[in-house]
Amino acid sequence: MNQLWKMDPNIKKTKNSADSANYPEAIQSPSQFPDEVLEKVLSMLHSHKDRSSVSLVCKDWYNAERWSRTKIFIGNCYSVSPEIVARRFPRIKSVTLKGKPRFSDFNLVPQNWGANIHDWLVMFAKVYPLLEELRLKRMTVSDESLEFLAMSFPGFKALSLLSCDGFSTDGLKSIATHCKKLTELDIQENGIDDVSGSWLSAFPDNFTSLEILNFASLNSEVSFDALERLVSRCKSLKVLKVNKGTGLDQLQRLLVRAPQLMELGTGSFQQELMFRHCMELENAFRNCKNLQILAGLWDASYVYLHVLYPACSSLTFLNLSYATLRSDEFTKLIAHCPNLRCLWVLDTVEDKGLEAVGSCCPLLEEIRVFPAHPFDQDINHGVTESGFLAVSHGCRKLHYVLYFCQQMTNAAVATIVQNCPDFTHFRLCIMNPGQPDYLTDEPMDEAFGAVVKTCTKLQRLAVSGLLTDLTFEYIGKYAKNLETLSVAFAGRSDWGMQCVLGGCPKLRKLEIRDCPFGNAALLSGLKKYESMRSLWMSACNVTMNGCRLLAKEMPRLNVEVMKDEEDDSHVDKVYVYRSVAGPRRDAPPFVLTL
Repeated sequence: MNQLWKMDPNIKKTKNSADSANYPEAIQSPSQFPDEVLEKVLSMLHSHKDRSSVSLVCKDWYNAERWSRTKIFIGNCYSVSPEIVARRFPRIKSVTLKGKPRFSDFNLVPQNWGANIHDWLVMFAKVYPLLEELRLKRMTVSDESLEFLAMSFPGFKALSLLSCDGFSTDGLKSIATHCKKLTELDIQENGIDDVSGSWLSAFPDNFTSLEILNFASLNSEVSFDALERLVSRCKSLKVLKVNKGTGLDQLQRLLVRAPQLMELGTGSFQQELMFRHCMELENAFRNCKNLQILAGLWDASYVYLHVLYPACSSLTFLNLSYATLRSDEFTKLIAHCPNLRCLWVLDTVEDKGLEAVGSCCPLLEEIRVFPAHPFDQDINHGVTESGFLAVSHGCRKLHYVLYFCQQMTNAAVATIVQNCPDFTHFRLCIMNPGQPDYLTDEPMDEAFGAVVKTCTKLQRLAVSGLLTDLTFEYIGKYAKNLETLSVAFAGRSDWGMQCVLGGCPKLRKLEIRDCPFGNAALLSGLKKYESMRSLWMSACNVTMNGCRLLAKEMPRLNVEVMKDEEDDSHVDKVYVYRSVAGPRRDAPPFVLTL
């Protein structure tokens, strides 16, 4: 939020004529470099943070950065308006835009909350006719918007939709029909209405530019003939992720036509094949010499896993989050993957499977273990602290973990972070909320205390289990580089949240649900919120009076309240963020902006 002043709507549009009154006193000194030199140098900077930093040096650098920037990242679509962005950056070709809060992934954000892309597209069409890339996350996208996009930007090349909703395959058909230079179509985890699978047929017969195609999240069957022709034409195709409806025999035909693939998402991996067809599939994988990433494998059967073996040695990322493999099946597969850097699996692999990971994957840097049955409390299988310990012993380069488990101990977590002290992302989810150390019956405070004390590079932390305020005292005191904290079913009093907001100097996002934090905790962050991107609190002890006081004390913050209909004073959800655009104009009736 602290960088948003650079999108002040009063900044003049004419090059080299920015009003010095718009700049802090510290950056008034003139630059000694010609504009052309500065713009050339700054065009080589690709980090959003680096570009934001250099724009603060002085007025000339601000202008040079403004005119040389072609890519923009907006982490909250309501933190700024399309009009302000258009005035601030006149030469944008690539836009990354995020919408709804992350807790919308857990159905905590009501339907029709907002984050519609259309107004942005209308403005982009006016000021960015050369737009080439659009990457959206948790945005509402209609078929009309996709058609408008396809018709408005003749040089458009890349569309990525992640966790978006509101559109159907008719919208994809518009993209396929009109985007003649498209190189990327990436559709991931979206709430999409599958009208029909004929949209792939809309790509023109002379269309050959596609490099990335991902429609794995679509449910309906697609026209395989159209897909096969498309893959055959696009000789530069590097990424192909098909949906579950694609069978093993069809997969073999696609691999024969695209042996150059670097990333593959298979369809269903359960189909009766004759021996000859099975050997043909294995040979197809053997000929994929460049394959580095493998995903999909829906309903994978151990009968056919061996066809993957010829390609496994070159894999750096294996995503088995849709494959309910048992430990013995998984162990045989993972033994062929010595060069993995990233692994996603379901907890059906159990501790034995994770022990194999520790033995076979010494280069592993990231592991995510998801629950196969997250809402079934009677499931006995899964992973425990033993599997996590085994991975930490054998994979000392580990720096990212997301781990859903049935049980955990303080001692195990302390040992894990001693083995792997370079964690930047540590997300531990003990499935049963409020569960203590199952051996000592003590809270899990010391576990997360060990994490923040030992892992000095930690940027993202998600906590779980039985936690007192002591956990948050540790976080506030030791987590100096923490940027994102997610908390659920934890804490004893307001003091816990106060400790976090009083420490953690780099905190940008704080997500809290089902915790006893109230008004005192909320109001303790008055000095912190302007330097943060957002605060989300749901099912806590916050009241309307507390939210009103926050809005009064911090008028530059948007304080959005979603009330509990049965209680006028209690606030069910509150979303707090800074915006240079002021209160949003499309808030639905159930969202009250204070």
